[in-house]
Amino acid sequence: MGLSECDLSERVAVVTGASSGIGEATATALADQGCAVSLVARREERLERIADEIEHDRTVVAPADVTDPDEVAAAVETTRDELGAVDLLVNNAGVARGGPVAEADLSELRRTVVVNLLGVMHTTHAVVPGMLESGGGDIVTVPSMSARYPQAGGSAYTASKAGVNGFCDSLRKEMADEPVRVTTVMPGPVVTELNDWDHWDGRALDPADIAETVLFAVSRPEHVELPDIVVNSTDKLE
Repeated sequence: MGLSECDLSERVAVVTGASSGIGEATATALADQGCAVSLVARREERLERIADEIEHDRTVVAPADVTDPDEVAAAVETTRDELGAVDLLVNNAGVARGGPVAEADLSELRRTVVVNLLGVMHTTHAVVPGMLESGGGDIVTVPSMSARYPQAGGSAYTASKAGVNGFCDSLRKEMADEPVRVTTVMPGPVVTELNDWDHWDGRALDPADIAETVLFAVSRPEHVELPDIVVNSTDKLE
């Protein structure tokens, strides 16, 4: 990988869910460190705005719905054509839908699982072969503390995030003899479009807090892997 601490200037990243929240903050933070960044999400106009704000000539807008493997594959191919081999993937795209099982619309429960879990599978599957061919890299996935600490009313969300953790744990073992590091970053409460946390008296995290954690993980020396990172607010949820 040729990684050295805090040196990201030669790297090429794909960031999903890059149109807002943690994804936007992470893409911006990576670009600030000199990393070439491909912005992936459904909302192309938002991606174009973010790319303009980054003001980085090595930024590509690659709109795609992570639930569609063909769109994901096309976005990754666009990234390779425009920026070069991808050696950093940040799986961040996600939704939080549903509610209590007895009351929820089944389609909303299914949507949560498809976006949060299958979306990670689609992007990882599209990136890993090329990453192995080009010498390795980092796969960072952003599930949630809910994967370990479920809350009532979030069954589909919890299931999807626990599935992501299991997928990444298995992938990490598959990559044991390869120069690919696999990291999960599990945030607690973060102010995003999914949840503004106005109903809570505590201090929720900012998207930038998670972005900085991602940067820390991928900028470690190449012999250092951070498998699981939990990022919580000092104000604890009940």
